[in-house]
Amino acid sequence: MENRIRSDYTKSLQDLQDGLLILGSMVEKAIHKSMQSLKERDLQLAQTVIAEDDLIDQKRFELENTAVTLLATQSPMAADLRLIISALHIAVELERMGDYAEGIARISQTIGEQPTLKPLIDLPKMTELATTMLHKSLTAYTNRDKELAIDVCKSDDAVDSLYSDVYHELVGIMIEDPDTVQRATYLLWVSHDVERIADRATNIAERVIYLVTGELSEIDISTY
Repeated sequence: MENRIRSDYTKSLQDLQDGLLILGSMVEKAIHKSMQSLKERDLQLAQTVIAEDDLIDQKRFELENTAVTLLATQSPMAADLRLIISALHIAVELERMGDYAEGIARISQTIGEQPTLKPLIDLPKMTELATTMLHKSLTAYTNRDKELAIDVCKSDDAVDSLYSDVYHELVGIMIEDPDTVQRATYLLWVSHDVERIADRATNIAERVIYLVTGELSEIDISTY
């Protein structure tokens, strides 16, 4: 009986980790599709992203329920406790990324079929960097790879730099031509959402470092 209980517990831990990867894949696809909908003025694709956000929310709640049940029934210690706590936090981070993807899709719908204010070059580049950070952070989680997690934290500077470039360019456009304010504001909202996705990927990486080392703190990348 004891061996069976232990086996069930081990399986539940693995299911929790596998579920996080599934949620991460759902979120990564949502981010890509939301930016694609904006670039291609694909309003139907935007609606798909919005509708599928409910599935992301549902998956997050399933994972939280699994984690809370494990905490309540198994009294995990040490590494297992860190794993479950980290899973709870990572699930929240992923769900929030899904919300940002939904937000971009809604902006795409608001813009409608009219062309965007400027060619979309930096925003897709930001999105690619942010989703790469997300993918790496989840790979680091799977492999308990502290060095890869640190690399994710370092990558955030590149996204921040692009965000600054986009922000200043759009503000300059608005100053030069006040008639562009509304359309420029839409793109500012998109750039902010993408920047926050990268921040959330960094948060996941920091949780991986906590999972590996047991130390929880904001990572000072200057020391690496």
